[in-house]
Amino acid sequence: MKKQLIGTAVAALILFIWQFLSWTMLPTHKSEYGYTANQDKILEVLGQNLPGEGNYFLPMPAPGASEEEAKKTMESSMGKPWAQVSYHKAFEVNMGMNMFRGFAVDAVAAFLLIWLLMQMQNLNMMRTIQASVAVGVISYLTIPYLNSIWFENDSLGHLVDALVSWGLVGAWLGWWLNRP
Repeated sequence: MKKQLIGTAVAALILFIWQFLSWTMLPTHKSEYGYTANQDKILEVLGQNLPGEGNYFLPMPAPGASEEEAKKTMESSMGKPWAQVSYHKAFEVNMGMNMFRGFAVDAVAAFLLIWLLMQMQNLNMMRTIQASVAVGVISYLTIPYLNSIWFENDSLGHLVDALVSWGLVGAWLGWWLNRP
């Protein structure tokens, strides 16, 4: 159990540090967020026109619209602008809690990976790295990549994150778990 707990703590730290670097110091996710000089005007209009906090996809048929009305909304929207909006009434940052939650999630993910790895027979460095990268690629394909298909977003940064962070975790665990 000691091996699994130490492996989890270090793997979680590797994930956490990579995520910090990827989102702050490296240009990995630069293409995902843009700036507009009109942001104050846009936020004002959103505040006046959205019913409350939440995520919005525009255009969207009204709740309870008939199938015919929904189809008409979609057809009339073809070729016109569309948007995804995550709207919040107040900008508040709780960096300490966000970082704690992020590290906790990384620890759970690392713990689950180690549990899977320990189920394997003949675990070695290469198999550990391959399995770790496979977990990263699975996580990339099932959330960020699928979202990029449906919402036409750039997901390359998430692929880099999956390959690098889980590759580093795999290298650490390949060494750590295979020690006598």
